[in-house]
Amino acid sequence: MNDRWHERPPGGIAREGPTPSSGSGPVGLIDDPVERSRLAAFYRDTLVRDVLPFWLRHGMDSEHGGIFTCLDRDGSLMDSDKSVWFQGRAGWMFATAHRTLGGDPAWLEAARSCVGFSRRHGHSPGGKMWFLVDRQGRPLRMRRYVFSEAFAAIAYAAVSSATGDPELRGAAVETFETYLRHNFEPGLMPPKDEPTRPSKGIAGLMIGIVTAQELRENLGDLKVAGRGLDDWIEGFIQEIERDFLKPDLRALLEVVAPDGSVIEHQDGRTLNPGHAIECAWFILHEARLRNRPDWVDLGVRILDWMWERGWDDGPGGLRYFTDLRGWPVQEYWHDMKFWWPHCEAIIATALAWVMTGEPRFALRHRQVHDWSFRHFPDPVHGEWFGYLHRDGSVSQPAKGNRFKGPFHLPRMLWYCGRLLESAPVGPTSSIRASS
Repeated sequence: MNDRWHERPPGGIAREGPTPSSGSGPVGLIDDPVERSRLAAFYRDTLVRDVLPFWLRHGMDSEHGGIFTCLDRDGSLMDSDKSVWFQGRAGWMFATAHRTLGGDPAWLEAARSCVGFSRRHGHSPGGKMWFLVDRQGRPLRMRRYVFSEAFAAIAYAAVSSATGDPELRGAAVETFETYLRHNFEPGLMPPKDEPTRPSKGIAGLMIGIVTAQELRENLGDLKVAGRGLDDWIEGFIQEIERDFLKPDLRALLEVVAPDGSVIEHQDGRTLNPGHAIECAWFILHEARLRNRPDWVDLGVRILDWMWERGWDDGPGGLRYFTDLRGWPVQEYWHDMKFWWPHCEAIIATALAWVMTGEPRFALRHRQVHDWSFRHFPDPVHGEWFGYLHRDGSVSQPAKGNRFKGPFHLPRMLWYCGRLLESAPVGPTSSIRASS
């Protein structure tokens, strides 16, 4: 075994000038055609010249397969244990880049390595997937939730689409079925809390939407667990709107009682604005595909309300947690600025503008883009720092861990690059949200 996490490079990575992500500068509004074209090119260049090369260079395990994500600022390996959900996330990202951005064989090779490792080592004998394994793939930990399954399903589907592999097509369906069973079959998932105060969370519904979207994109609207993917998505959106959206409070909740009522305790009042904004763009994406003005209204309301609750008017950026009633938040990292909510907000604001032409979304896109690209990119080694203090200073410089790797940032760069390349001039959709 090569203990290469002890081998720290003495200096920075040699580059021909600054990385794309460190050279963005303040941007104009995306409703200007010239600026929109510049942004589309910037997002794509940052993806293909900075972010994906960083992970190809430092993350891939040529000996055992799969990807390492516990990387220090310069790409040095800090820990060789492997996040199982990142085998899926990275596999999907590399396969999707290969399918849509010119077919670089290195991207497909990386995707196949991640998917191969996941297939060999990610699934327990009972079908549920591990959360963490060692470098060779021996299990270390299984978590209660089943998000490893969702990310594995989209990776299997994307690689199947890229290669025509029928075995992976079947694996994608089977793994999504496992996700659905454990999230929504009563009694199958062990309860998180005692029955004194029952609750349900939004995360399983959100991830259900985007997982079904990716399976449909790569495999078609097939049936999973007896329902079409369109039907699954519609059901998830309906439950989110019915039970988690609170128009009287102008908020999307993370946790509610089983009947959708507010749980007036700290856990029930804790909001995650970035998470809700991510949910907003999943819904807007579906509205765009299916010509659903009602879902445009829903996505825009979530984005508007949670932007109001999350944007930090002092130093800027999105706060991680806020309280529904304005009380102090129990989590001590509540005012930190994490990389992924900003990625989701960049997507959501760009997509909302493309679909509505409303000037506030162009302004917010510029606001979150400028703040993010001033604070998160590493101008020396590339990629983004993940965790900032409230004022935007770096909290810790690692580029990856069990939760951060090649997903939220490259997905944002990929999605926004393609979205803005295809956006027509001016108000860009006949579907318009109500004011």
